[in-house]
Amino acid sequence: MVYFKRMNKMATICLAAVVVACCGATATGTDALAAMAASGRLSVRDFGAKGDGVTDDTAAIQAGLDYLASRGGGKLYFPFTTNGYLVASPAREYAANGRLVRAQIVIPPGFRHNIRLEGEMPCKLLYSYQVRPKGCEKAGFRPTVFGSNLNVNTMLHSTWDAPEVTDPKERPWAVIAAPEGDSCAGKFSVGILSFANLEIRVHLDRDKMYPTTSAANFHNISRLIVEDAQFCLDENVGDTNLGKELQPNPCQTVGLMASGDQNDDQIFRNVAAQGFKYGFVFGEHTCAEHLYVHNCEYAISFADATHPAIINRVVAQHNTRIFCTLPDGAFGRRASWVNLIVNECDYETGSGTRPVVSQMQYGVFDPDNRFRGKITYLQGWPGDGRCFFPVEGGSNIVTRVLGGD
Repeated sequence: MVYFKRMNKMATICLAAVVVACCGATATGTDALAAMAASGRLSVRDFGAKGDGVTDDTAAIQAGLDYLASRGGGKLYFPFTTNGYLVASPAREYAANGRLVRAQIVIPPGFRHNIRLEGEMPCKLLYSYQVRPKGCEKAGFRPTVFGSNLNVNTMLHSTWDAPEVTDPKERPWAVIAAPEGDSCAGKFSVGILSFANLEIRVHLDRDKMYPTTSAANFHNISRLIVEDAQFCLDENVGDTNLGKELQPNPCQTVGLMASGDQNDDQIFRNVAAQGFKYGFVFGEHTCAEHLYVHNCEYAISFADATHPAIINRVVAQHNTRIFCTLPDGAFGRRASWVNLIVNECDYETGSGTRPVVSQMQYGVFDPDNRFRGKITYLQGWPGDGRCFFPVEGGSNIVTRVLGGD
């Protein structure tokens, strides 16, 4: 035990030296880091992050995570800046444990640490989800243009374009992820992670008009808590003046991929995904209090949920398909029954608006009839009582209009 403690202390000292080497003289010394971590005041600034939107803060953020993992956990705080924390370094394909990760920022593997990433304040959710036409000023709106997203959230902004991954069974590239491990069917490498008050923006290529990078891949984390967070694009979904709009995405990008099969629990409160092929990819033990999902081809997807998944409320605007089952092997997940209860889905179809790719086709897309449970829905606009909610498959799930029989 004494030997282990000495080795752990030496590892911490070595890590602090690496932090100073990577992040410059502004990085805080070992004793000060330990004191701030113990008080819950450890910030990415202490590892050299600038948050000016110009300096690449990837190494500083990684150093903070590695330090917390070495001490058994703690909170890494991200103070708000108007320009956000730039994540520009290319992703690593493999993590320190030699396993596949494909991420710019890597959650260190381990079951003996408990890390929380936290921004300064809860995220304001939802950017423009349609390309509003010229003349919309009469209705109190403005034409949608690039460069008009507000910087009001504590954000990590990735400008790196990932290689295009079109095979749904292949691991996607992401801004942040945990590597594969050996625990359970989910191949967990991390025991628990909390993620709060942070927005991850990925780059939207204005020529392709779709992202190639996913935001967060937490598939290999056994216990997951995400709250007041957003996963989105760094541009609006189109530009009226340039005639641009989001296009069908050949890449298997995901806003938030949650824990895989045989996880312990995953909790979501006030979380949004926008602009990816897959908005949320969930598994069993999902408990979601409030979700936003917009402009996704597959808004909320499951491979399995033999232990039930419960979604209290979701606002789903302008998605091609809302509730979906994934084919076997997608993202390395095995297909099984999906026991799902959705207490309320408030949605808009996007019919007649742009992007065309975001116009709704299905409320439930379950061609293998694996959903079991109940979904209650209501088309919130135009609010005339008509509800367009087509179901593909879905023979084992009950769908009902809110207030109906």
